Amino acid sequence: MTDRRPLLRAIFDAAVAAAHPDVVLSAHLPNAPVGRVICLAAGKGAAAMAVAAERHYLDGLGLEPSRLIGIATTRHGHGLPTRRIRVVEAGHPVPDEAGLKGAADSLELAATADAGDLLLVLLTGGGSANWIAPVDGVSFVQKQQVTRALLRSGAPIGEINTVRKHLSRIKGGRLARAGKRAEIVTLAISDVPRDDPSAIASGPTVPDPTTLSDARAILAKYDLTVDDAVRHALDDLHNESCKPGDAAFARARFELIAQPRAALDAAIKLTKDAGYEVIDLGADLEGEARDVAADHARLALQARRDGKRVAILSGGELTVTVRGNGHGGPNQEYALALASLLKDTPNVSALAADTDGADGGAGDATDPAGAMIDQATFARMKSLGLDPKAYLENNDATAFFAATGDLLLTGPTLTNVNDVRVILVD
Repeated sequence: MTDRRPLLRAIFDAAVAAAHPDVVLSAHLPNAPVGRVICLAAGKGAAAMAVAAERHYLDGLGLEPSRLIGIATTRHGHGLPTRRIRVVEAGHPVPDEAGLKGAADSLELAATADAGDLLLVLLTGGGSANWIAPVDGVSFVQKQQVTRALLRSGAPIGEINTVRKHLSRIKGGRLARAGKRAEIVTLAISDVPRDDPSAIASGPTVPDPTTLSDARAILAKYDLTVDDAVRHALDDLHNESCKPGDAAFARARFELIAQPRAALDAAIKLTKDAGYEVIDLGADLEGEARDVAADHARLALQARRDGKRVAILSGGELTVTVRGNGHGGPNQEYALALASLLKDTPNVSALAADTDGADGGAGDATDPAGAMIDQATFARMKSLGLDPKAYLENNDATAFFAATGDLLLTGPTLTNVNDVRVILVD
């Protein structure tokens, strides 16, 4: 069988490149104001966006350096050297003390913005964890515990962020409230299904359609045990997020500058150029990783029976309901489920990876982006006596693919437009 791994990697890289801040940001940056540019960035691409903003204002427009200030809070290992915008590396997916300080400093800086200033907010996926500012009465540790419980529950990111927004002093429009005297421009790289502005980094500068009641219902839906302080906070009307018509949004505008759909389209173009008939399943898939993998395996097996040369591509953000004590994110779990279902099928290969370069993991820059499988995987499974079903039961995809040598290790990509999944049937 021809080695399809270089093609799989090229397809993934095409999706990432289409959404990199160096490519997508500069055309959307507003002109310099009469006052200062106060840049507040959050998420896995925050430092890359800060660097691009500095290049635009300092080099392109010749802005006096003292008129550009800001803070970019990003995931550990995703920092870059900057000139005027301070970079803070913080925890993800579970927030840490650095994120607490970065969020507090960002709120404080936003509050200094005056009428002649531009509050430039740059967002990528991961901002919800990077900007951590618990409401009064909820401790940092309690907020961490809620985040961990939500991540293990299998809840989709929209539901997780609904709870986060109602336990935060920066999410759900509250950053806009802090900086409302200035013009506020938010430029965002979407990492959420259907590109909902209120879900990207938990919508710090846009109205929030969700409510305290919604947040309470999500905790009940997943039967999550939380501290009394958290329950009291979700009963407190003062913690309701900002709604349409709030004065915070009088001078605020929001613009998407990169979306999962465009990244998937770039991947599809390269795949078609390689001679495959493409089955495009869309950029907004959600669901349990192993269940989605089963659906996609059926499509691949049907293509084999029909003798077709087909590529099955999808984006979106899958979830894992954690029942075991292993390691691995939804992309690795998807790939592991595929390996179990396709192990006796020749001429099939696949990749599943997160475009930010980290699929689940412990928040380290060295975490795998996902995994690839092909005939070599199946052969190693057999020779090593590995049972993929046993690893699935323990949610231990990372250990499985470490043994087979199939982890995809990209390092931080400095952007995030959700996941890319590709199955090639030759």
